[in-house]
Amino acid sequence: MSQENVDLVRGIYDAFGSGDVAGALSRMGDDIVWNEAENYPYADGNPYRGPQAVLGVFGRIAGDWDGFTVMPNQFLDAGDTVVVLGRYRGTFKATGRAQNSQMIHVWRVENGKAASFQQYVDTLQVARVTGQV
Repeated sequence: MSQENVDLVRGIYDAFGSGDVAGALSRMGDDIVWNEAENYPYADGNPYRGPQAVLGVFGRIAGDWDGFTVMPNQFLDAGDTVVVLGRYRGTFKATGRAQNSQMIHVWRVENGKAASFQQYVDTLQVARVTGQV
C-alpha cells in the first residue's frame, strides 16, 4: 500500500508540473488540511481546508511568481506518510529576484487520497527574495 501512496503523491507533483492543476487537486481528499510553513507568505490562511482552498494557494503562487516550479528530488516512503525533499525555483514578480529554496513536504494519505500537507521551506531565503527582509 505504501508504494501506492508514493505514486499518488508523485502524481500530484507531475500534474502540477505539467500545468494540470485539476489533476493535482483530484488526488486530494475533499477534506484535505493544507498548511504552509510558518512565516511563509501564504501561511496567513493556515490551515487551508479542501481542494478549493488549495486552489486559492496555487492561484496566489501563479499571481506572484514567474516560472515557479517545485522540483522534488526524493520521495521517502513512511507508510501512510510520504516525505518529499526538493527545491522551489522561480522569480518573484514584485522584486525580480529568483529563488532556489530548499523545501520538505510531508503528506498523509488516507483512503487513496492526500489527506494532509505540511510544508517546510527556507523561509529566510523566501523573505529575502520577496523583499520582506
